[in-house]
Amino acid sequence: MSNQRIKTPCVGLCSTVYGDLVCRGCKRFHHEVINWNGYSDEEKYAVWLRLEVLLVQVMTAKLEVFDDVRLRRQLEQRQIRFVPQQSPYCWAYQLIARGARAIHQLEAYGMVLLPEFRDWTLPSLRDAIDREFFLLSEAHYQRYIAPKFLLEGLQSRTQSR
Repeated sequence: MSNQRIKTPCVGLCSTVYGDLVCRGCKRFHHEVINWNGYSDEEKYAVWLRLEVLLVQVMTAKLEVFDDVRLRRQLEQRQIRFVPQQSPYCWAYQLIARGARAIHQLEAYGMVLLPEFRDWTLPSLRDAIDREFFLLSEAHYQRYIAPKFLLEGLQSRTQSR
């Protein structure tokens, strides 16, 4: 396993450069991608925590991690990077995201699909998880972030008059 600490949620598929307000790769908001290196540890932790909460919500609706020790061991053996402090459901996502085509016995990794997803292929499940994670991130942005930017824009226009 790489000893490098994961310093950013970036997965190398940034769509904010194309104008997306929520990155389709890492699910951060455009201003978080742009300002990441200037954020304090507390600000970075808040972003990591939001992403973790949303991803765990999606993952627990699709599968059960029944042996997190086995899952962690498998990630380490396969040299798949993960954030040890995060939920094992985030680890499960990392495993599925990186190994969906190579995994044949999910139980060997300490997890099992919920009954309604047992007929799904892992690549299809990975894509569905990614879509749902993106939609939740986008909804969070629209609900909590966009109104603040609109209000700030209106206030700055009013003050400049």
